[in-house]
Amino acid sequence: MTAPVFVVDDFGPGHSERFVLDGPEGRHAVSVKRMRPGEDVVLTDGAGRWADCVVLAAEGKDRLVVELSSVTEEPPETPHITVVQALPKGDRGELAVETMTETGVDAIVPWAAARCVTQWRGERGAKALAKWRATAREAGKQSRRVRFPEVADAMTTKQVAALLATADFAAVLHEDRAADSAALATAELPDATGAVASIVLVVGPEGGVSPEELTVFAAAGARPYRLGPSVLRTSTAGTAATALLMGRTGRWS
Repeated sequence: MTAPVFVVDDFGPGHSERFVLDGPEGRHAVSVKRMRPGEDVVLTDGAGRWADCVVLAAEGKDRLVVELSSVTEEPPETPHITVVQALPKGDRGELAVETMTETGVDAIVPWAAARCVTQWRGERGAKALAKWRATAREAGKQSRRVRFPEVADAMTTKQVAALLATADFAAVLHEDRAADSAALATAELPDATGAVASIVLVVGPEGGVSPEELTVFAAAGARPYRLGPSVLRTSTAGTAATALLMGRTGRWS
């Protein structure tokens, strides 16, 4: 079994061989995971820097003392995959973030699509965004990642279009068989062996992407694509598409 991952703000100056994990992460390690001397753990800042460690001692209820090896920096994966996720109802947004993070997505953008039932406004929107970011962090730890996905501020359709225009490959998942959509499984993808390639994928709401939104996205260079013969929920389509792209780009090789 791989070593559990715990998050630190930084590794301190000089990266001392002795490191104390405290606060909520220390409490989780000592009181929940019940880590003991001699066991292996991984510490990461969630931005690609990480270190293999061995537990030296558990002190009290919230202090884990570890021997810290050299700190390594994991380079960003290529191609960089961003999923623009329309706001689902209820807790399906956290489900989408959790499973996409476990699958390996690099960035998630909440999108207030025209047909979204849920709307993020004011304090409610701030709380929902905080939940998405906390979910990405916890899912990153659970899946043993050392570079967690960035969860951006919610975007409008115009802002999403601007993001799509910067991508090497831009796609909109569309379930309408009558629409001019090709299979994502056969789409021509950018070559990630040269400069860092970027893929941006738009996942619409349960009511689908509106014709007006499709027109705006098409002008930004994004074509409609389908996953398969069945129609997935908005909370699972991004995960399925990310898995497909991971396999096709070699990131799961």
